[in-house]
Amino acid sequence: MSTHIAADPGQIAPIVLFPGDPLRAKWIAENFLEGASLYSETRGMLGFTGTWEGRRISVQGSGMGQPSMAIYATELFKEYDVQTIVRVGSCGALTERLSVRDIIIASGACTDSGINRVRFNGLDYAPVADFSLLRAAVEASEAMPLDAAVHVGLLFSSDQFYSTRPELTEPFVAHGALGVEMETSGLYTLAAYHGRRALSICTVSDHIVTGEETTAQEREQTFGDMIEIALRAATS
Repeated sequence: MSTHIAADPGQIAPIVLFPGDPLRAKWIAENFLEGASLYSETRGMLGFTGTWEGRRISVQGSGMGQPSMAIYATELFKEYDVQTIVRVGSCGALTERLSVRDIIIASGACTDSGINRVRFNGLDYAPVADFSLLRAAVEASEAMPLDAAVHVGLLFSSDQFYSTRPELTEPFVAHGALGVEMETSGLYTLAAYHGRRALSICTVSDHIVTGEETTAQEREQTFGDMIEIALRAATS
Protein backbone atom coordinates (compact mmCIF):
# COMPACT_ATOMS: atom_id res chain seq x y z
CA MET A 1 0.00 0.00 0.00
CA SER A 2 1.58 3.26 -1.15
CA THR A 3 1.62 6.54 0.76
CA HIS A 4 -0.64 8.62 -1.47
CA ILE A 5 -2.70 6.10 -3.46
CA ALA A 6 -3.15 3.58 -0.62
CA ALA A 7 -4.64 0.85 -2.82
CA ASP A 8 -4.18 -2.82 -1.97
CA PRO A 9 -1.93 -4.99 -4.17
CA GLY A 10 -3.74 -6.14 -7.31
CA GLN A 11 -6.38 -3.40 -7.25
CA ILE A 12 -4.69 -1.36 -10.00
CA ALA A 13 -4.47 -2.64 -13.57
CA PRO A 14 -1.24 -2.67 -15.61
CA ILE A 15 -2.76 0.03 -17.87
CA VAL A 16 -3.74 3.37 -16.32
CA LEU A 17 -5.47 6.39 -17.83
CA PHE A 18 -4.15 9.44 -16.03
CA PRO A 19 -6.26 12.63 -15.99
CA GLY A 20 -5.25 15.53 -13.79
CA ASP A 21 -8.81 16.12 -12.59
CA PRO A 22 -10.13 13.43 -10.21
CA LEU A 23 -13.68 14.22 -11.32
CA ARG A 24 -12.67 13.50 -14.91
CA ALA A 25 -11.35 10.17 -13.61
CA LYS A 26 -14.79 9.50 -12.11
CA TRP A 27 -16.51 10.46 -15.38
CA ILE A 28 -14.20 8.18 -17.38
CA ALA A 29 -14.87 5.27 -15.01
CA GLU A 30 -18.63 5.77 -15.16
CA ASN A 31 -18.86 6.24 -18.92
CA PHE A 32 -16.14 4.04 -20.42
CA LEU A 33 -15.38 1.22 -17.98
CA GLU A 34 -17.57 -1.74 -17.11
CA GLY A 35 -17.83 -2.83 -13.48
CA ALA A 36 -15.66 0.06 -12.29
CA SER A 37 -14.91 0.11 -8.58
CA LEU A 38 -13.25 2.80 -6.48
CA TYR A 39 -9.87 1.71 -5.11
CA SER A 40 -8.70 5.04 -3.68
CA GLU A 41 -10.05 8.40 -2.60
CA THR A 42 -7.06 9.42 -0.49
CA ARG A 43 -6.73 13.24 -0.45
CA GLY A 44 -9.69 13.35 -2.86
CA MET A 45 -7.56 11.98 -5.73
CA LEU A 46 -9.91 9.30 -7.06
CA GLY A 47 -8.81 6.02 -8.63
CA PHE A 48 -11.00 3.34 -10.26
CA THR A 49 -10.49 -0.05 -11.92
CA GLY A 50 -12.86 -1.69 -14.40
CA THR A 51 -12.75 -3.26 -17.85
CA TRP A 52 -12.90 -1.93 -21.40
CA GLU A 53 -13.58 -4.45 -24.16
CA GLY A 54 -12.55 -7.21 -21.75
CA ARG A 55 -9.25 -5.61 -20.64
CA ARG A 56 -8.62 -4.44 -17.08
CA ILE A 57 -8.06 -0.68 -17.05
CA SER A 58 -7.53 1.73 -14.19
CA VAL A 59 -8.03 5.47 -14.18
CA GLN A 60 -6.19 7.59 -11.63
CA GLY A 61 -6.27 11.32 -10.98
CA SER A 62 -2.85 12.95 -10.87
CA GLY A 63 -3.50 16.51 -9.72
CA MET A 64 -2.02 19.56 -11.43
CA GLY A 65 1.65 20.15 -12.14
CA GLN A 66 4.73 17.98 -12.34
CA PRO A 67 5.31 17.62 -8.56
CA SER A 68 1.80 16.23 -7.96
CA MET A 69 1.82 14.09 -11.10
CA ALA A 70 5.24 12.68 -10.20
CA ILE A 71 4.01 11.43 -6.82
CA TYR A 72 1.21 9.40 -8.39
CA ALA A 73 3.19 8.20 -11.41
CA THR A 74 6.10 7.07 -9.25
CA GLU A 75 3.82 5.12 -6.92
CA LEU A 76 1.98 3.55 -9.86
CA PHE A 77 5.27 2.41 -11.41
CA LYS A 78 7.10 1.36 -8.23
CA GLU A 79 4.38 0.12 -5.89
CA TYR A 80 1.78 -1.26 -8.31
CA ASP A 81 3.93 -2.40 -11.25
CA VAL A 82 1.93 -0.35 -13.76
CA GLN A 83 3.37 -0.84 -17.24
CA THR A 84 1.51 1.80 -19.26
CA ILE A 85 0.27 5.27 -18.34
CA VAL A 86 -1.65 7.42 -20.82
CA ARG A 87 -2.26 10.97 -19.66
CA VAL A 88 -5.66 12.25 -20.81
CA GLY A 89 -5.56 15.95 -20.07
CA SER A 90 -6.45 19.41 -21.23
CA CYS A 91 -4.14 22.06 -22.65
CA GLY A 92 -4.06 25.56 -24.03
CA ALA A 93 -3.40 26.06 -27.74
CA LEU A 94 -0.31 28.15 -28.44
CA THR A 95 -0.88 28.71 -32.15
CA GLU A 96 -3.77 29.58 -34.45
CA ARG A 97 -3.07 26.35 -36.33
CA LEU A 98 -5.16 24.70 -33.61
CA SER A 99 -8.77 25.19 -32.53
CA VAL A 100 -10.54 24.57 -29.25
CA ARG A 101 -11.38 20.83 -28.90
CA ASP A 102 -8.57 19.78 -31.24
CA ILE A 103 -6.52 16.88 -29.89
CA ILE A 104 -2.73 16.84 -29.43
CA ILE A 105 -0.86 13.54 -29.27
CA ALA A 106 2.42 14.56 -27.69
CA SER A 107 5.55 13.19 -29.33
CA GLY A 108 7.67 15.03 -26.77
CA ALA A 109 7.59 17.81 -24.21
CA CYS A 110 9.54 20.99 -23.51
CA THR A 111 9.47 22.58 -20.06
CA ASP A 112 10.37 25.59 -17.97
CA SER A 113 10.53 23.40 -14.86
CA GLY A 114 13.73 22.96 -12.89
CA ILE A 115 12.90 19.34 -11.96
CA ASN A 116 14.86 17.73 -14.78
CA ARG A 117 17.75 20.15 -14.39
CA VAL A 118 18.15 18.91 -10.84
CA ARG A 119 17.79 15.28 -11.97
CA PHE A 120 20.37 15.68 -14.77
CA ASN A 121 22.80 17.98 -12.95
CA GLY A 122 22.04 21.05 -15.07
CA LEU A 123 22.02 19.25 -18.42
CA ASP A 124 19.03 19.18 -20.76
CA TYR A 125 17.04 15.98 -21.27
CA ALA A 126 14.56 15.41 -24.11
CA PRO A 127 11.44 13.67 -22.70
CA VAL A 128 9.64 11.75 -25.46
CA ALA A 129 6.63 9.45 -25.77
CA ASP A 130 6.80 5.69 -26.05
CA PHE A 131 6.80 5.16 -29.81
CA SER A 132 4.52 2.12 -29.82
CA LEU A 133 1.85 4.06 -27.92
CA LEU A 134 2.36 7.12 -30.10
CA ARG A 135 1.94 5.12 -33.29
CA ALA A 136 -1.09 3.26 -31.91
CA ALA A 137 -2.76 6.52 -30.88
CA VAL A 138 -2.24 8.05 -34.31
CA GLU A 139 -3.62 4.93 -35.99
CA ALA A 140 -6.60 4.90 -33.63
CA SER A 141 -7.38 8.54 -34.37
CA GLU A 142 -7.20 7.89 -38.11
CA ALA A 143 -9.72 5.05 -37.79
CA MET A 144 -12.26 7.09 -35.80
CA PRO A 145 -14.89 9.54 -37.10
CA LEU A 146 -13.76 12.71 -35.33
CA ASP A 147 -15.19 16.21 -35.49
CA ALA A 148 -11.96 17.82 -34.28
CA ALA A 149 -8.50 17.75 -35.83
CA VAL A 150 -5.71 15.62 -34.38
CA HIS A 151 -2.15 16.99 -34.23
CA VAL A 152 1.10 15.20 -33.37
CA GLY A 153 3.84 17.33 -31.91
CA LEU A 154 5.37 18.99 -28.87
CA LEU A 155 3.71 20.13 -25.68
CA PHE A 156 5.18 22.76 -23.37
CA SER A 157 4.95 21.68 -19.72
CA SER A 158 4.94 24.81 -17.59
CA ASP A 159 5.26 25.12 -13.83
CA GLN A 160 3.03 28.21 -13.88
CA PHE A 161 -0.64 28.25 -14.85
CA TYR A 162 -0.85 32.03 -14.35
CA SER A 163 2.45 32.94 -15.94
CA THR A 164 4.01 36.32 -15.25
CA ARG A 165 6.30 35.84 -18.27
CA PRO A 166 4.09 34.75 -21.20
CA GLU A 167 6.72 35.91 -23.67
CA LEU A 168 8.91 32.98 -22.61
CA THR A 169 6.75 30.56 -24.58
CA GLU A 170 7.39 32.38 -27.88
CA PRO A 171 10.68 30.60 -28.74
CA PHE A 172 9.03 27.24 -28.04
CA VAL A 173 6.13 28.07 -30.36
CA ALA A 174 8.64 29.13 -33.02
CA HIS A 175 10.24 25.69 -32.66
CA GLY A 176 7.02 23.72 -32.94
CA ALA A 177 5.31 23.61 -29.54
CA LEU A 178 1.55 23.27 -30.08
CA GLY A 179 0.04 23.50 -26.63
CA VAL A 180 0.80 24.29 -22.99
CA GLU A 181 -0.03 22.11 -20.00
CA MET A 182 1.75 21.16 -16.77
CA GLU A 183 2.61 17.44 -16.60
CA THR A 184 3.87 15.70 -19.75
CA SER A 185 7.60 16.42 -19.46
CA GLY A 186 7.72 14.88 -16.00
CA LEU A 187 5.62 11.87 -16.97
CA TYR A 188 7.81 11.00 -19.95
CA THR A 189 10.95 11.34 -17.82
CA LEU A 190 9.64 9.06 -15.08
CA ALA A 191 8.47 6.44 -17.58
CA ALA A 192 11.93 6.38 -19.15
CA TYR A 193 13.60 6.02 -15.76
CA HIS A 194 11.36 3.12 -14.71
CA GLY A 195 11.46 1.43 -18.13
CA ARG A 196 7.69 1.80 -18.68
CA ARG A 197 5.47 3.16 -21.45
CA ALA A 198 3.87 6.60 -21.35
CA LEU A 199 1.92 8.81 -23.71
CA SER A 200 0.17 12.13 -23.26
CA ILE A 201 -2.98 12.99 -25.19
CA CYS A 202 -4.53 16.40 -24.55
CA THR A 203 -7.66 18.13 -25.75
CA VAL A 204 -7.43 21.88 -26.34
CA SER A 205 -9.66 23.37 -23.64
CA ASP A 206 -8.69 26.99 -24.16
CA HIS A 207 -6.82 29.08 -26.70
CA ILE A 208 -3.96 31.28 -25.56
CA VAL A 209 -4.03 33.33 -28.79
CA THR A 210 -7.76 33.85 -29.37
CA GLY A 211 -9.00 33.69 -25.78
CA GLU A 212 -11.65 31.07 -26.55
CA GLU A 213 -12.25 28.57 -23.75
CA THR A 214 -14.44 25.72 -22.56
CA THR A 215 -16.25 25.56 -19.23
CA ALA A 216 -15.12 23.53 -16.22
CA GLN A 217 -17.98 21.07 -16.81
CA GLU A 218 -17.04 20.69 -20.48
CA ARG A 219 -13.42 20.01 -19.51
CA GLU A 220 -14.57 17.40 -17.02
CA GLN A 221 -17.24 15.59 -19.07
CA THR A 222 -17.04 16.17 -22.84
CA PHE A 223 -13.60 15.09 -24.03
CA GLY A 224 -14.70 11.58 -24.97
CA ASP A 225 -12.83 11.31 -28.28
CA MET A 226 -9.52 11.71 -26.43
CA ILE A 227 -10.50 8.96 -23.99
CA GLU A 228 -11.39 6.52 -26.76
CA ILE A 229 -8.12 7.19 -28.59
CA ALA A 230 -6.25 6.57 -25.34
CA LEU A 231 -8.08 3.31 -24.65
CA ARG A 232 -7.53 1.99 -28.16
CA ALA A 233 -3.84 2.92 -28.08
CA ALA A 234 -3.16 1.49 -24.64
CA THR A 235 -4.81 -1.85 -25.42
CA SER A 236 -3.54 -2.29 -28.99
